[in-house]
Amino acid sequence: MKGAAMGMAEVIPGVSGGTIAFITGIYERLLNCIKSFGPSLLPAYKDGGISGVWKHVDGSFLLFLMGGMLGGVVIGVFGISHLLETVPEILWAFFVGLIIASAIYIGKQVEKWSVVPVLVLIVGIVVSYGITLISPAEGNEALWFVFLSGLIAISALILPGISGSFILLLMGMYTIIIPALKELLTLNFDSLVLVIVFGLGCITGLMTFSRVLSWTFKNYKNPTLALLTGFMIGSLNKIWPWRQITQCMNKETGEFVTSCDRNSENHKILQEANVSPFEYTELTGYNDYFLYAIIACVLGFAIVFLLEKMGGKKEEHA
Repeated sequence: MKGAAMGMAEVIPGVSGGTIAFITGIYERLLNCIKSFGPSLLPAYKDGGISGVWKHVDGSFLLFLMGGMLGGVVIGVFGISHLLETVPEILWAFFVGLIIASAIYIGKQVEKWSVVPVLVLIVGIVVSYGITLISPAEGNEALWFVFLSGLIAISALILPGISGSFILLLMGMYTIIIPALKELLTLNFDSLVLVIVFGLGCITGLMTFSRVLSWTFKNYKNPTLALLTGFMIGSLNKIWPWRQITQCMNKETGEFVTSCDRNSENHKILQEANVSPFEYTELTGYNDYFLYAIIACVLGFAIVFLLEKMGGKKEEHA
């Protein structure tokens, strides 16, 4: 269930799987699981063999999580992607409610809101909000930059409130990495080296950044939670339900254009301007679905606190 939710989140632009992991109470366990892959595997194998390694990496948890994520990705591709094409206003409103409630939930985990957590919260808001405003850069096929993009994108992926795919867009690597992956899937191995280097960057990012986050949770839990709360609040700018497209990119040529059909398979939306729901239809020609969006927002808000209550009951019975 938790893995499926994370998998669905990963196919939605602007929504982080890390957010879902935190809401469902598995975030720190996931970080510990990721960081267990490293030099410590050797002594675990010497002490207990394969079963020792399985226990060391929390194999059962990882297996069910990955299986759930795979199922969630499939559901997301066919279900959520369809909603994004037909009624994005309602779906984004649902995620606004989800993120607001998630930010409140994470903020409540801060044991004491002193000066430092408040300042860190503000920094998180500013950084996350700023990321949503940055224009995409030009890509670079140099292998060192491909490695760096993989490292940064996967690190952003496990941070609540920051989308890894959006980071790739900002670095200008979306038009390089995605076509390379598509070529590989069609058994065209011209970009094999590029994909391998990108994958190594992702693995390195997971191994290192998970350790950094785990260390900060252990030693600076309140500031870390405040920072994550800020990231989520700042990311709300990216998922406002009523937006007017201001810049797109042709996926085949890489050319930037100022107007495009949001449902076109040949275009990738890069920048949008938030507009009032009351002028949305006039500016874009699309239905604002205002009432349904409000209901969806409330539903998203309620689901988070339902998950929180369910988690609380499990702790009481434990």
